[in-house]
Amino acid sequence: MQSAPVNKYVQFPPVNLPNRQWPNRVHTHAPLWCSVDLRDGNQALAQPMSITEKLEYFDLLVKIGFKEIEIGFPSASQIEFDFCRRLIDENRIPADVSVQILCQCREDLITRSLEALRGAKSIIFHLYNSTSPKQREYVFSATKADIIKIATHAVGFLKEKMQPLVAEGSRIRLQYSPESFTSTELEFALEICEAVSDVWQPTPANKIILNLPATVEYATPNVHADQIEWMCNHLTRRAASIVSLHTHNDRGTGVAATELALLAGADRVEGTLFGNGERTGNLDIVNVALNLYTHGIHPQLDFSDINHIRDVYERCTKLEVPARLPYVGELVFTAFSGSHQDAIKKSWDKQKPNAPWDVLYIPIDPADLGRSYQAIIRINSQSGKGGVAYILEQEFGFSLPKLMHKEIGRIINDVADTKGTELTPAQIYDAFRAAYLDRAAPHIVLEHFKTAERDSAVKSEARLVIDGNPATLHGEGNGPIDAFVRSLGASSLPKFEVLSYSEHSLGQGAEARAVSYIQIKTDRGLTLFGAGIDTNIELASIKAIVSALNRLLAKA
Repeated sequence: MQSAPVNKYVQFPPVNLPNRQWPNRVHTHAPLWCSVDLRDGNQALAQPMSITEKLEYFDLLVKIGFKEIEIGFPSASQIEFDFCRRLIDENRIPADVSVQILCQCREDLITRSLEALRGAKSIIFHLYNSTSPKQREYVFSATKADIIKIATHAVGFLKEKMQPLVAEGSRIRLQYSPESFTSTELEFALEICEAVSDVWQPTPANKIILNLPATVEYATPNVHADQIEWMCNHLTRRAASIVSLHTHNDRGTGVAATELALLAGADRVEGTLFGNGERTGNLDIVNVALNLYTHGIHPQLDFSDINHIRDVYERCTKLEVPARLPYVGELVFTAFSGSHQDAIKKSWDKQKPNAPWDVLYIPIDPADLGRSYQAIIRINSQSGKGGVAYILEQEFGFSLPKLMHKEIGRIINDVADTKGTELTPAQIYDAFRAAYLDRAAPHIVLEHFKTAERDSAVKSEARLVIDGNPATLHGEGNGPIDAFVRSLGASSLPKFEVLSYSEHSLGQGAEARAVSYIQIKTDRGLTLFGAGIDTNIELASIKAIVSALNRLLAKA
């Protein structure tokens, strides 16, 4: 970081809005919602969703209650085009749901997008082009007039070319985004929105959606609210316009920026479930919706089975919801502190039926979301993976990698189900040891392991007993783990690769030992962890691999 004074960065300029009204307002109703999970969220994934996953996700969004869903960018790729056609051709779009597509202001892309949409009943055609000074200068080398011409020409072209779809019964609404709105001069943002509206000619019965994106979050939420209120005050066709928000989270204030902008007059919100999106993410719609709910305003979205929603989200996106994410995170209804547990219990006991919710430390009734409150030290079949990991760390010193939490959570839940009672910390530890460290019937026993460095490589020798048969294996690699894994390649054991490795000390001083956690993936795609303990970190790692293989063979 630069030492003071910091001259590398400058403050975002305020908006001249001396009579701002939003600070005195309160929320009274839910906005219009549009999910952009399948487009903006999907493009941010390291592994974009398959069509099958997109179909499952679309069905989930419909079940939650979204009436506007951005389904993709059909002119960008064949898979996006095909997904759009699947939804239409298989009649998957309910009559009360509008599908939205994104398209740049180019004739060929507009034509291709209309091909993808033929047969859809309710369409939002989302056109956008970049408008900020730096985009105009660095990317397009274009004047303001050039940028306006790009937008208005595209709108006119769309208006003409969409007529065959309209004649066939499609209702097409226009959404226009001056991309990077929040870093565009307000006067120019207004000018280009007015020019687009002049071409489209919206009416109060057929409104234009003016989406004003915080494509990158540069300012504090109050400045964003000022920008939205300024636009709402100056639009000449305000009654024929839906002002839409699309905030990102670069400053970590996407939710706050959205809530204040709704007070400033916005009508509509775009975002994703749990905030998935480029960089730090899009707006978390679940967060804003349930914030409204806790103030007595129904969001018109149904999150009463939020655990199921999280499961579908994690399976389709390959992302994991953070443990502390509001409302849905594994630990948000869990109290670690004994004093907090006591206060929650006492206030919960005093909660009267049909009275306003007033339980200390818990701003929403977990039951409304299909969840429950947990005191973390109490582990039973309903307990979460985070609670199990907490017990193992706090009571026994095992700091499990986060990706391992789900695996051990399932194991402990199975034990609790079998016993039908809460588990003590000792029982949790015993189950952990039995699963990872002391398997009763191992297929592989490690009898001896040694390494030697030679010619910048590590050579290993391992004596194993595999299903009762002794074997001595030799390998060479860039380290002990790599050498051991390579040596196993000559055996009849399943083929695998090491996905992740972590280790830490267990205990202190002369009695300290090392514990290693290794995640493997088989050639059939199965992933699982192993754990090993030894006074020698090298041996702890090798034992962790043997542990993972024994667990794999036990599953087989």
